[in-house]
Amino acid sequence: MKGITRRLFGKTVAASAATAFAGVSLPRLAFGQPAPRASSLYYPKGFLWGCATAAYQVEGGAKDDGRGPTNWDVFSHTPGKTFQGDTGDVADNSYHLYKEDVKLLKNLGVGGYRMSISWARIFPKGRGEANPKGVDYYNRVVDELLANNITPYVTLFHWDLPQALPGGWQSRDTSKAFADYAAYVTKRLGDRVHHFMTTNEFACFTDLGYKIGQFAPGLKLPAGPVNQVRHHAILAHGLAVQAIRANTPSGTQVGLAENAIVYVPVIETQAHIEATQRATREDNAPFLTTVMEGKYPDSYLKREGANAPKVEPGDMEAIGSKLDFVGVNIYTPQYVRADDSPAGYKVERQPGSYPHMASPWLTIGPECIYWGVRNVVDLWKVPAIYITENGTSSDDVLTSAGRVDDTDRVMYLRNHLSQLHRAVAEGYPVKGYFLWSLLDNFEWADGYSKRFGIHYVDFKTQKRTPKLSAEWYREVIARNAVV
Repeated sequence: MKGITRRLFGKTVAASAATAFAGVSLPRLAFGQPAPRASSLYYPKGFLWGCATAAYQVEGGAKDDGRGPTNWDVFSHTPGKTFQGDTGDVADNSYHLYKEDVKLLKNLGVGGYRMSISWARIFPKGRGEANPKGVDYYNRVVDELLANNITPYVTLFHWDLPQALPGGWQSRDTSKAFADYAAYVTKRLGDRVHHFMTTNEFACFTDLGYKIGQFAPGLKLPAGPVNQVRHHAILAHGLAVQAIRANTPSGTQVGLAENAIVYVPVIETQAHIEATQRATREDNAPFLTTVMEGKYPDSYLKREGANAPKVEPGDMEAIGSKLDFVGVNIYTPQYVRADDSPAGYKVERQPGSYPHMASPWLTIGPECIYWGVRNVVDLWKVPAIYITENGTSSDDVLTSAGRVDDTDRVMYLRNHLSQLHRAVAEGYPVKGYFLWSLLDNFEWADGYSKRFGIHYVDFKTQKRTPKLSAEWYREVIARNAVV
C-alpha cells in the first residue's frame, strides 16, 4: 500500500560485542570437545523471549458476547479505507481459537506473551456498565497462559477505541474514560497479571488518525487540534498509570509501548552520537520526551506557538508519572549527522536504492535496535526496557509441501537480535524481547496484504502453519542465543 505507514511516521514530522558478562551461561567443554561457534551470542539467564499481538488484529468476534463497535470497525467498513476493504471482523478468530494460539506459544518455548485488551469488550460504550462476558474472556486467556507457564504482558489500548465515545481523542473526556477503564480491568486482572502497558504507539492513533487520515477515524485536522489530540493521548497514559497503581498489588510493573523515532548516527563518532541524542529528544517531543520528562520541551512549545496544546492543572504531573519500564517498538532506522544548524543535526534522506523488506517503508538497518535502546536509556535513565515489537513483513508463500521458507524474515530477525545483544553486552537494562508477530493478522490499512507472523494463517480455514522463522525463533529461545 502506498503512502505513509504507522512505523514510517518519523519520516513525516559495529559489530556485536562478544565479551562475557554477568548472568551469561556458557557451555562447559570437556577436553577434546569442539568450542562453541564464535558467532554464538548468548543472552543473560532469565532474559524474556516472547511474541506480541493486538486485539483488533487477531481476535475477530467483532459482535460476539456484547462487544461494542470500535473506531476501527467503522473505519474498515468505510469503502476505500483499507486494502480491498479488508476488516477485522474475523481476523485470526483468536477470540474462539485462543487455546490453539497458546499452544503455538508453548511450542515456541516463549516465556511471555504481549497481548492487548479490547476496551469495547469491557465497556461496549466506552464507559458506564461493564460487560461481564468481556471480562470473562480475558480471564480465560490469562488463565490459559499461566497454565502453560507463559507470563502475560497486557497492553490496555492498541488503537481500537470504543466508537460510542463522543469526539474520540479530540475529547478530554476520553482520557478520563480510559483511566476508568484501566482501573476496572487492572483491578480484576492484577492478581495474575503483573506487567501492564497503558498505550501502544501514540503517533499512530493520533497523527495517523487525526492529522494524516490514514488510520481510524480518518480525519485531517489542523495543527492546533492535532496537538490537543496528542495531549489527550499522553494524558490518558498518565491518568492510567495512576489508576493502575491504585488498583493493583504492590510490585505491579507499569509502562507503555512506544514507537519513538529511532535515530542512528551516520558514523559512530562523538559528534554524530551527540547529534543523534538531540534528534531523539527533539523529534519525539510530543510523546516520549514529554512523558519521560513530565513537561513539554521549551523548543517544542516555541516551535508550535499558538498551536501548542492547552494544558490544565495537574496534567503534567499525571503525564510524568514514574514508569517501571519503557517498551519500544523498533523496526527501521533514520540516520542523523551533526551539522552547524541551530538544531545541531540533520536527518539524512535515504536514497532510492536503500534496501527494504516486503513493506516498502520497512528499510533494513539492524543497528536501529541497538540505538533505539541506547538513546532512550542514555537520555532518560530508564530502569528497564523491553523490545515490545520487532519483526517484518515478507512475501510469504505456502508451498505444496506445507512450508513457508521465509529466509528474509530470518535474516532480518537474526541481524536485529545480534545488534540487540550488543546493547545487552554493554550493560543496557534490556529485560526482554517480543517478536511481532505470533500470527499473520489484520495489518490495519494494509488489511491482509502484508504478513508479519511467524505462523502462516490461511484466513479462509484459519489453519496455522509454522514458518521457517518459527523454527528459527524456537531454536533461539532454546539456546538463549542468536543462531
